Parts: sequence; structure tokens; C-alpha cells
Amino acid sequence: MKRLINYDLLQWMISKPRKPLLMRGARQVGKTHAVRLLGEAFTHFVEINFEKRQDFIEIFEKNLDPFRIIDALTAMTNQSIIPGETLLFFDEIQSCPKAITALRYFYEEIPELHVIAAGSLLDFAIEEVGVPVGRIQYCFVHPMTFMEYLAALGNKSLFEMILQQQQPLSEIFHLKLFDILGRYMLLGGMPEVIAESLNQNSLPTVSRLQHSIIDTYRDDFPKYARKFQIKYVEALFNQIPHFIGQSFKFSNIQGNYQKRELEPALNLLMKAGIIHKIYRTAGNGIPLGAEANLEKFKLLFLDIALNQVMLGNKTSNWLLNPLEEFINKGFLAEAYVGQEILAYSSSYIKTDLYYWHRDKQGSNAEVDYLIQFNENIIPIEVKSGKGTTLKSLHLFLENRPKSPFGIRFSTHRFSIENKLHSYPLYSVAGLLAEYNEELRKKLYFLIS
Repeated sequence: MKRLINYDLLQWMISKPRKPLLMRGARQVGKTHAVRLLGEAFTHFVEINFEKRQDFIEIFEKNLDPFRIIDALTAMTNQSIIPGETLLFFDEIQSCPKAITALRYFYEEIPELHVIAAGSLLDFAIEEVGVPVGRIQYCFVHPMTFMEYLAALGNKSLFEMILQQQQPLSEIFHLKLFDILGRYMLLGGMPEVIAESLNQNSLPTVSRLQHSIIDTYRDDFPKYARKFQIKYVEALFNQIPHFIGQSFKFSNIQGNYQKRELEPALNLLMKAGIIHKIYRTAGNGIPLGAEANLEKFKLLFLDIALNQVMLGNKTSNWLLNPLEEFINKGFLAEAYVGQEILAYSSSYIKTDLYYWHRDKQGSNAEVDYLIQFNENIIPIEVKSGKGTTLKSLHLFLENRPKSPFGIRFSTHRFSIENKLHSYPLYSVAGLLAEYNEELRKKLYFLIS
């Protein structure tokens, strides 16, 4: 399966000057597989997994001389490490924090050597040792997007229809895409789950895999939470899926917990990549974060399907009648759009999500997402079903010259009417690629 990250890695491989690449993202999103695939483009590929082989950690204890380290790795692996011919991959690098520090010396003293490091709990190690500013390049990896799934299915014509959409698709293609999107909502974006679905098309197997991934996240809690914090992390992990789409309050977490106990635990889940915050902002200008209220936020679970598994939803309904499911589960449609926006953002920049909310007695208003297109701020509403009430969106657009139009994602077909641009839910990538030529190139790479 081709991934957007594969495109980014190929561009990194040929870039000059090139820095060691530090891949960040939650466990099971496909970091290791992507690097191994890139390794096929090299004469030599050397993979060092610090979690499986802790004897490699000792190499970095003596000093961080990159030439000595390469000699030691060559001896221990019996593999050639030749600048310009070898891809050196440090996996689960959080288990060897000194190896993170060593990356700067690879850049400074052996810049011709291609070096990539990855780790599922990398942010915790970065907090411990820091990173050399200007010596390392970050790359953020997310679950698979709907367009990546569509490409994996081999639906090239439908894929191109989304990217070339200038008018409404015919009803037959519109409904076909919602059928596929319904299946994506059931599967989610975890690569192993999608691969298993393509190989066996067995829903019981998919369900077992999804539960196994959730258990893996739970197994990680003791690796980054102190013993007394684990119960708070567990409580948040179990209950946050119930509050998706809502302004989050620590008081909503059932149990005898205090904010001072839960807030650090929430930060741990964010560092693990399992949870993303959607910050409230006034949205008057750019950058959007300048007017963000860091105390007011909504939460987004890593993956839409895992979110549903945590809720115990009967996800097979997405196969039987996806349009009805979108009508009944608008909060999941909103979460899906947020997951898509994150994944289509630049891989090299940590992207934050924002929403707008106005508190006014008797007249509250809220817009699900605000995004930046060039110098403009574009409000996005996600409507379950065909949602026609867009009072909040129009209210936001009033007196905001930097917001020339608003976006509605729904089960409607594509249309433009005055300041309202309506897109079907399957076309998040279609919208974003209109304003981002690099994203458009990456998307076409998936079907090349």
C-alpha cells in the first residue's frame, strides 16, 4: 500500500542538504514499514531496534563519535554502512536517548549518510534529552487517510474524480464513494487493519486486530506514566471517546478525580500521539494559535474506528447504510474530518487544530474547524446528513474580511452558492488539494 509518507521519505532521500530524520507518531501508524520500504531504494539497509536488542544501547554509552559508532554497528550487524549507499535506521530510539543526541554528530561529521530514527514514544525521550536545534528534521506520521485507502483499493477513477471535482458527481458515483467511506469509517486508518481487510475481508479478524491495537496502547501506559498516574491515564483513555465533539471538561470524567490529577495524564496521552487537542480560538487573524484559549479545547482520538471500538458501537451499520450512519453519528463525522485535516497537513510541521465558539446568553455559536488557506481563515462546519442549518458559519463570516467563504462537509454533493462551498464528506482531500499544490502531487503519487 502506498502512503503519503512514502512520498515524503523519497523527497528527503534526494534532498540536499539533508538532515537526519526523526519520525514521530503513535504506535502502529506505519512508521517502521515506511522506512523499510524506503530501504529498498538503497544498496544497503541497516535496521537497529533498541527495544529488541538492548545490547546496541551500550555502543552509545562510551561516546558519540559517529565514526566509532558506525564501526561498532558494522561489527555487530555484519552489514555495510557506507555514506551515500546505506540507509541507517534506528527504530524505537526512545529506548536509547543518547542515540537521539548522536544524530547531530551524524549530520555534522557524516552528512552523506542517510539516517532515520523513529519511536512510538519518542516525545518522552525528546523531553528527557532535548534535540539539537537545526541538526534534525522532524516528520509526523498519522493513520492512513480515506484517499490512501481508496488508492489501496485500486479505485483510480474514483480517486481522480475527487481531485478533479469542479461540479457534482453523478448520483451513482456519489453513492459509491459513500459506500467506500462507510467501510473506511468501520476500518479506520491503522495500516495493519486495512491490509488485513484487503487480504481477507474478514470483519471478525479486523475487530480482533483493532482490540489488539487498543490493548497495545494500554500496555504502554507503564512505559511513560508513573505508577500513581496509570489509573488517571486509564480513566481518560477509556472515557475520552465518549466526549468527542464536545468541549472537554475534566469534571466529566467519572470517578473521584481532580483536574490536577487528570491534566498531567492527559498530556501524557497527547505525547503518546493517542489524543489531539482542538483549541478554541477567536479566529480574527493569523496565525490561528495567536488567539487560542489553551484552557478551552475539544479532543480528537487518534483513529475514528478505534474510537468506535472504544464506544462499543455496532460498526457493521457503516456497511449496511452509511448515509444513515452519518445522520445518526454526526460527532463521528466531525472527528473523521479532523483526522483527515491532520493527516493531509505538512508532514514536517506539527499541526494544531482549531475551532470557534461564541458564548453569548441565549445565542451560543460554534464552528467545528478553522483552517488557513494562504492569508485567509476558512470556517468549516461538519453536518450530519444533509445539514442545512448553518447559522454559526454565517455568523462567523460576518465582519471577517479574511474569511471570504465557508465550507460545509455533509452528505450533499459538491456545490458553490455565494459564500457557502459545500463538499461531500469523502472530499476533504479534494478541498485541501485545491489550495495546496504539494499535497496534490503527494496524492497523485498514491496512484502513480
